[in-house]
Amino acid sequence: MSATAMIWRLASFAVAAGFVGVWQLIANLKLVSPVFLPGPDRAWTALMRGFATGDLTSKLVGTLGHMAYGWLAASIAGIALGALIGSSRLMRAYIAPSLEFLRPLPVSAIIPVAIAMLGLTEGMALFVIAFGAIWPIMLATIHGFAAVEPRLYEVARSLQMSRPAIVFKIALPSALPDILAGMRLSLTVALILSVVCEVLAGLDGLGHWVLLSARAFRSADLFAGVILLGATGYLTSIVMSLAERRLLAWQSTR
Repeated sequence: MSATAMIWRLASFAVAAGFVGVWQLIANLKLVSPVFLPGPDRAWTALMRGFATGDLTSKLVGTLGHMAYGWLAASIAGIALGALIGSSRLMRAYIAPSLEFLRPLPVSAIIPVAIAMLGLTEGMALFVIAFGAIWPIMLATIHGFAAVEPRLYEVARSLQMSRPAIVFKIALPSALPDILAGMRLSLTVALILSVVCEVLAGLDGLGHWVLLSARAFRSADLFAGVILLGATGYLTSIVMSLAERRLLAWQSTR
């Protein structure tokens, strides 16, 4: 890591520490009622207590499961459809209008439909998460495949490569940076929708934990759940960044 990057990293930690310090000061001075705003010390204690009893561990596993299954379903479907549409002008001409109709639909409008069809079940949550998370991946894949250098296709045809070989050896590696960027964005969407579905359907997860804590005025537990959600999003983003760096290591050698 360069010196400049290290300075910026330290500055970001300093900002975070300053935010926590201000939060603690407001809590100590009771500028906001402790019923609604506990200090970070109380939130940390609640977080450790939740892990010690195993309650938060099970909730975290539930949220990670909802997020992972929905995101994987969205990734598989988004990459497959995006590759099919992005590699064919005919498919883009015929399917693009339908996509433009579905893409702007807010997920909040889809949730009642999903509940009506599937009930307050895990299947409903999987459908909603996959529907919301598929668009960044699909659109990024379409853009990546459509942006492949045409001369590469000409070379492939001159070498008499088969259609699958062209897709997997030329188009997919060329579109991989766009695909990974879309997958990283959709992972955040999947986490958000996991919490929403847990709140609405009462599914086991951090969203349900936060809802019950708010209803019972357990503000420390509520903030512990929110902190854990933020940490989950941050760590999953780091994991995706590391995977992206490894899968795109060939770019640094160009």
